[in-house]
Amino acid sequence: MKFGVLVFPGSNCDRDMQDALEKDLGFEVQMLWHKDSDLSHFNTEDCIVLPGGFSYGDYLRCGAIAKFSPMMQSVIEFANKGGKVLGVCNGFQILCESGLLPGALLQNANQQFICKNVFIKSENSGPLQIPIAHGEGRYFADEATLASLEQNNQIIFRYCDANGKIGGDANPNGAIKDIAGICNANRNVFGMMPHPERATNPALNNTDGVQVFELLGLLKTAAAI
Repeated sequence: MKFGVLVFPGSNCDRDMQDALEKDLGFEVQMLWHKDSDLSHFNTEDCIVLPGGFSYGDYLRCGAIAKFSPMMQSVIEFANKGGKVLGVCNGFQILCESGLLPGALLQNANQQFICKNVFIKSENSGPLQIPIAHGEGRYFADEATLASLEQNNQIIFRYCDANGKIGGDANPNGAIKDIAGICNANRNVFGMMPHPERATNPALNNTDGVQVFELLGLLKTAAAI
């Protein structure tokens, strides 16, 4: 298995992601420039990652321009064929803008940029401490979409406190249903606002991000979501 990490003008977490996947987790990583379009050297066992940052300066809306890039068009085709795709922070915004994931990311409820450690959990995990850094991370979807996400178990992470209690003050941005991450119905496209690549090295006193990659099925040492 290998990873491809997209690089857009304005990406600022692409090298963080490369470093985590390559040096901490031991995977082959190839950087993918937004103006290229060739993904023929990747197969459906591989994963394409859309990293955090401010693609195209976040003009219009976060991720609204990135979805039109040549490489992103190839990523959409890759995902539709069953290839794995992970979007983190701005990458999550791009996945929603491109239609690979439902819903949208709105301005944080407090209308401020938030950069801090938070806790998230899945159905298969206890609380995991993962950093966030975003100004537009408030997930929103209409009632029909939310009902579908709930019914199909597509809500993969929710914000919680250190004891695992979901919601309340543990929700940093006002996301509906305390949603921190979702996947598509086929469970091969994943989007989340927190940054697991910033919590994969013991030097940072936090390796909870490794378990996030495991839970997403991108590492084979834990029960996948």
